[in-house]
Amino acid sequence: MPENTALSDFQGDGGQDVMIAVYRHDAHKLNSESHDYAPDSFHGVPVNQTVSHGADGDASALSRPNGKPEQTVDNHETHYRLSLLTGDSHYDPEEFSRPHLSETISELLTGSNPEAVHQAWLTSDVASGFNESIYYPYTSLKYHTLLVAALLDNYRAGHEFADLLLVVDRAGEIVPHRTVYTGEEFALRIDENAGGRPPSRLGSYPWRSWASTWNRLTAHPLDAGHDKYDMVLDANLRRIGAWSTALQYIEDFKTSDQQLTEDIELGK
Repeated sequence: MPENTALSDFQGDGGQDVMIAVYRHDAHKLNSESHDYAPDSFHGVPVNQTVSHGADGDASALSRPNGKPEQTVDNHETHYRLSLLTGDSHYDPEEFSRPHLSETISELLTGSNPEAVHQAWLTSDVASGFNESIYYPYTSLKYHTLLVAALLDNYRAGHEFADLLLVVDRAGEIVPHRTVYTGEEFALRIDENAGGRPPSRLGSYPWRSWASTWNRLTAHPLDAGHDKYDMVLDANLRRIGAWSTALQYIEDFKTSDQQLTEDIELGK
């Protein structure tokens, strides 16, 4: 069997099995378990499997440096993500209690329709609460997983990393497995073909290149010239290197902006 190839590549409906495995490959982090000692099943489905084509390693390189990881935030050694926007943990004792969490993450891990599972990850608040590494607590497990899926889907289609683009789509336009962010104003995907939408090349190899990729977009989805909130968001996105951190920052910022607007309208 080739290196970095999952057993699921050779079983049953290969395409479906492989893409389902992507969304389950880091289940141990959702369950606060180490990879070495995590169970290989969750509610009767296989989890924590190796992702084929090296997509997991490439997605990791987009957000984390190579080499032996080191603790970057003192006194924070859990998979509960720290918000780059507020500096606070997303941990909620009620929402993240074991019984409630197990029920909530079931749709992220146990679905059998790959496109439906992709949609569940795109819209999940719970997945946003976890980081992809305890050593880098501002990273996001949600967006790491979506990046792994996007890379794998492209690799399986024969595209090399150097072929890939960050593409800005209209709000509501979802490309299965390749859309990595969706919001009320725009969506973002990783693809080989921009389809007429504003693109930016990812580069020749995976590294923490978010800021440079964002800067190279031929057209930006934020109204940084007129909207003060978009101006702040855009300025910060031009300084963030880690991809999963940046995508999560967009989500957090837009959610905070929307809540602030609603509070003002309600006179709070």
